[in-house]
Formats: sequence, structure tokens, C-alpha cells
Amino acid sequence: MLLAYDISSVLCRFQTIYSVVKGWKVNNKPAESNVIERVCVAVNYACVWYPKQALCLQRSIVTTYLLRKHGVAAQMFLGAQKLPFKAHAWVEVDGRAINERSNVQGTYAVWDKC
Repeated sequence: MLLAYDISSVLCRFQTIYSVVKGWKVNNKPAESNVIERVCVAVNYACVWYPKQALCLQRSIVTTYLLRKHGVAAQMFLGAQKLPFKAHAWVEVDGRAINERSNVQGTYAVWDKC
């Protein structure tokens, strides 16, 4: 999925990628109890071994895809802080940011979610 994002980001505009993410449906099968933790660990390991640095948007898109595929209603958020200006993407499940080291919900104002 990291490679798929890299290829799409070269071939497509951000709006197209964003629309695809927004259109992903949550799989109807019930989610396993530890699927969120397993997906986060898998994405973290994949990013370590990926030949280039995976930034927050790429990680968030991949995490959202995998969670929805496994029956978890994950939402990807895009936000920013004013000073110093920084933008960030993250994933939330049931209002809780996952796979984050800091309080992204308190640090970044939300631009959009999908």
C-alpha cells in the first residue's frame, strides 16, 4: 500500500486520492479484538523497511485503508497548527487518535476528515 500511494501521488492529483479515501467503505465483517493494534504495528514495520520515508499522509491513508478493510470505521483527519505552521494527517477510531506519539487532537485544528 505504501508503494501504491507513491505511484498514485505521481499519477494523480491530491483531490483524486482524497476522493478515493473518502469513498472507501468499511468491510461488513466484524473486526477482530486486536485488529487496530495489529494494523498499527504492521504499518510501523512497513515504514521502517520501506526504501523511502513515509510521511504522515501516506501512513494515514494506508492505515485507514487497512482498518476499513478489516471492519473498523477509521477516519483520516487533516489538520494544521498556526505557529509555527505545520500540517499533519492522522487516523482516529471512535474519536481516539491511533498510532500517534503526541496529542494531535489538541495540537492541530481539523481542516477536514474522511
